[in-house]
Amino acid sequence: MSRTHEMASTSRERLLDAAVSLIRTKGYTAMRVEDVCEATGLTKGSFFHHFASKEDLAMAAAERFSARADLMFSRAAFRDEPDALGRLLAYVDFRRGAMQGDLAGFTCLLGMLAQETYSTHPQLSQSCGQHIQDHAATLEPDIAAAKAAHAPDAEWTAHSLAMFTQAVVQGAFVLAKSQHDPAVAADCLDHLRRYLELSFNKPQAPPHAVPAPRSRRAAAARKS
Repeated sequence: MSRTHEMASTSRERLLDAAVSLIRTKGYTAMRVEDVCEATGLTKGSFFHHFASKEDLAMAAAERFSARADLMFSRAAFRDEPDALGRLLAYVDFRRGAMQGDLAGFTCLLGMLAQETYSTHPQLSQSCGQHIQDHAATLEPDIAAAKAAHAPDAEWTAHSLAMFTQAVVQGAFVLAKSQHDPAVAADCLDHLRRYLELSFNKPQAPPHAVPAPRSRRAAAARKS
């Protein structure tokens, strides 16, 4: 690879990384091309050399985010669980464990973009939605195997349950942001785990020792 090509590739990656960070903190609409250039120290000329528009950048940023997430999940420890149901429950535990710290740092770029742009930039929204569906599809083999072993007569499908898990995860992110409290999201994932255990006729494990959501703690304090 020539030095010029290497520098161009690095510039593109810097623009993509900046876009991911800015969208997660400010949102797509509020993010300006100028913000991306300022964050990277690159010129508008460099920006438009790599991307035709802000939407083009966001499409590529979503693709990059999805690819990195796929790699992370493919290497996660829950993959080592010996049976399908164990892997599914460990997946939920893995998602729950990530729901801590800075909200912008653990919430989903794809869900944010899909929700924010569904009527203004439908192609971008649909692309992000497809990434979410593709991730849900990675759960379907384990769900199907667990269903065959533990709930063969259940009327739901592996696809519908996989999509439901993502609905809970994405909704948990929204609630956590609305309350400015990661514990709200973790609480949602605890409920998801219990629902899955019931769906597969599995005895429920003891609940996680997680702080109550801030709103609940505030209510308890008022009563004391």
